[in-house]
Amino acid sequence: MAVTTITNASEAPLGSPVPPFTPHAISVSLPTWRDNVGYEEGDKRVMNAMVCGYPRFFINPVITKLAQICEQKFGAKGESCMLFPTKRVAEQCRSFIDRRSSQDGNPVPARLIQLLICPEDKANKGVLVNSDDCGCGDKSSPLVDLHIVLFPSDAFSYAKQFWQHAGGGISSRLAEHCLSLLPESSPPSTPALTQRYSGKASNKHYSTKERFSSPPLQPADAPENLSSDQSFYLEERYGRNLPQAAASSAKKALRRRIAGVLVRDEHSDELSAGDHNLEIGPSRRGVGVSEDDVYLYPCGMNAIFNAHQLAMSVLPLAKSVCFGFPYTDTLKILQKWGPGCHFLGHGLDSDIDELEKIIQEEIRRDASRPPLLALFTEFPSNPLLRSADLPRLRGLADKYGFLLVVDETIGNFTNVEVLPFADIVVSSLTKVFSGASNVMGGSLVLNPQGKHYSALKAYLDNNYEDNYFDQDAIFMERNSRDFRRRVRIIDANAEAVCEFLRSHSAAGGSSNGVVKNVYYPKYSTPEHYERCRIKGDPSSGENGGFGGLFSVTFTSPAASHAFYDALSCHKGPSLGTNFTLASPYAILAHFTELDWAAQYGVEADLVRISVGIEDTETLLASFQIALKAAEVAVAH
Repeated sequence: MAVTTITNASEAPLGSPVPPFTPHAISVSLPTWRDNVGYEEGDKRVMNAMVCGYPRFFINPVITKLAQICEQKFGAKGESCMLFPTKRVAEQCRSFIDRRSSQDGNPVPARLIQLLICPEDKANKGVLVNSDDCGCGDKSSPLVDLHIVLFPSDAFSYAKQFWQHAGGGISSRLAEHCLSLLPESSPPSTPALTQRYSGKASNKHYSTKERFSSPPLQPADAPENLSSDQSFYLEERYGRNLPQAAASSAKKALRRRIAGVLVRDEHSDELSAGDHNLEIGPSRRGVGVSEDDVYLYPCGMNAIFNAHQLAMSVLPLAKSVCFGFPYTDTLKILQKWGPGCHFLGHGLDSDIDELEKIIQEEIRRDASRPPLLALFTEFPSNPLLRSADLPRLRGLADKYGFLLVVDETIGNFTNVEVLPFADIVVSSLTKVFSGASNVMGGSLVLNPQGKHYSALKAYLDNNYEDNYFDQDAIFMERNSRDFRRRVRIIDANAEAVCEFLRSHSAAGGSSNGVVKNVYYPKYSTPEHYERCRIKGDPSSGENGGFGGLFSVTFTSPAASHAFYDALSCHKGPSLGTNFTLASPYAILAHFTELDWAAQYGVEADLVRISVGIEDTETLLASFQIALKAAEVAVAH
């Protein structure tokens, strides 16, 4: 893979895909601080420029187009819809809308429709045929099963909360596939095609941007006017994807890669990624995990959502704990589903002391029930890069019978070994595991040595739904083949940039610098990170690094904004990309609750940076220029 540069990356137009010309990009260009604030405020200048966005926050225009067709066919006047891959997920959405709207004193009815899309629909020029007669029973051209949740349009915010928090909506590739099978016209529905489910169908909408629909893509956003079939063929042929029919092999390769059992995985090709050619060895995850202990999900947040659902299904109900300041939707899941949660937002040792007090109070309240359901923590946390004392938390989990769920997205299993301490490890494969910023994915791994393993495994084996769309899995498999190689480069680059910035910070001893602090696992709770950092990886002989993510704060808002605007890297949501990506984290994640976030050390003007695989000297030069801009802003 050629080394990329970051020169002129910040010139990606406002609202355009990041990377440029990527049909299913998961990030979007917000090149200035003002653009980010405008996005959160719903500024028309910004919203009208948006052609994509992070998929759980911004509904892709391809999905919007499919939803509009479904609304026209099946919706009553004043109804909107959201689309899901299975009946179970659609029912979860309807249940959420009903429960949250009822809590707000205004119950909202929602109804479900199942749409079976037949590949012959388009050939029949608008005649929607019965699935029994369409000849789609063979595996080469199966029916597409789409589940539609219809609800009053003024209740959109409830449905959008579910879409964002749970992460179970259809992907843009699945929507594109559905559109490719539908007739160009919009024929009326027929009883043969749809099944209606009986049944009924909050707080205020999560943020102002939930009310905005996605604008249609402009012709300029589809370079070369390629059809979807042509685009996929080019990716498959020249991007070295597995053939589309090999999705099951791609998923098996992913599960084995995540389990750490693949041998010489970096040299996988189209043959060795198949079912019978993968060379398997003992797991490198620190416990005897196998591919059968790995479960794939459409995105990382959906893995977290399902981990919580799993805990509530297997163990007696009790409040969970969110330990450390997490990515926003993890906390929302624990608060909005089940009995609620205790939030220990600093994630320091003093919070474990507080946790022990909470446990004792719960026991005093009712000694007949377990004091907690599960504790969720990130290792390290996003955006403050703090690491929890996992051995101490493991001891409490064993003593009091609750689950320990660790999100390893930021540390990643090339750098840290957290599975021995956890019952469940979750991860967003969307991030550095993929790196390409063009596909979503998530994973859940069970620790086979965990106390609750048998119960968790039995429940998943009986209830797990594979909702990961085949084409997404194929792209994820291709992207992740060189995961370990990329992580080593990213680790080295991030450490070099952090050392440079810290040398100009008050925390690093500089008396007149504009940098206040650099948050990075090497500096933030290093003793806890070191305990889990891999020492001498058997596959490479190298120690694990500190990851590619860090955050930086400045002595004034002016310095922070100038630094961000002057950075010559891409700017937008997400992290773990092969290219350096910056964002004003608190603005995007906590715009409506900045004072609350500040109580836990997440300052409004914090800049979060995910370092890529660019040339190290080029990166350092870019950060030197941005730092100079911050110094000039303070001087003036």
